[in-house]
Amino acid sequence: MGKGCVKATKYFLFLLNLLFFLCGGVIMGFGLWLLLDNQSFIVVLNDSTAVKIACYILIGVGVFSMLLGFLGCVGAIYEVRCLLGLYFTCLLLILLAQIAAGALIYFQKEALHDETAKVIGKVLDGYPGKNSTVEQAWDFIQRSMACCGWTSRQDWNGNMIIVNSSMLLFPCSCQNISVATANISDSGFCEAQTPDWPVYDTGCASSVERWLGTNIGVVLGICAGVAVIELLGMILSICLCRNIHTEDYTKVPKY
Repeated sequence: MGKGCVKATKYFLFLLNLLFFLCGGVIMGFGLWLLLDNQSFIVVLNDSTAVKIACYILIGVGVFSMLLGFLGCVGAIYEVRCLLGLYFTCLLLILLAQIAAGALIYFQKEALHDETAKVIGKVLDGYPGKNSTVEQAWDFIQRSMACCGWTSRQDWNGNMIIVNSSMLLFPCSCQNISVATANISDSGFCEAQTPDWPVYDTGCASSVERWLGTNIGVVLGICAGVAVIELLGMILSICLCRNIHTEDYTKVPKY
């Protein structure tokens, strides 16, 4: 490879790693959003250890990707073979981990669905409880998606406040505004005038699953883009590493 090709490879690898650094920032930001957003469906699933672990993994992957992109930029622009070799090895490990994680998610879809239903069942049975953030998130979901319960409004039949009350209570947040006969509350329980609750008949499962599918599609799209960048980075880094015969460490800035 001529000097011109080496120089072109070096700067192209630098730009590629800059993009890799930015993609890592996007992944980290998405993980933080899932973890901190108080009006997303993920808040309802915060009692699930698997969901929390997934959020922390996204944040960790984003931070590591940013660090790796920085190292790749330094290794490329200053032609340091050891950094390029380390960069190639880390990219290979990340790519293998992504493939393994994708296969695990694909083959565990049913287990994920069952875990979601189990966690939401606990939320509905314990509503209203001490975790006001979770309850507010579920109220927001039922109001905005015009639904009641997970599969249907019958899911609320296990709530102890409704079961033990002498009045006919129903969750205010899933009151059907088209048939409402009194002031509509945003949360808590309202008293029904008849045994037939004035609530939405459909459950939130289908709407929430569409929401999750949309966001998971964004994550998978980002991961696919990152995978392409990783492959290009691996190819360019190994080519550049093979064509650098001596390292001039005096080029590397000292702090």
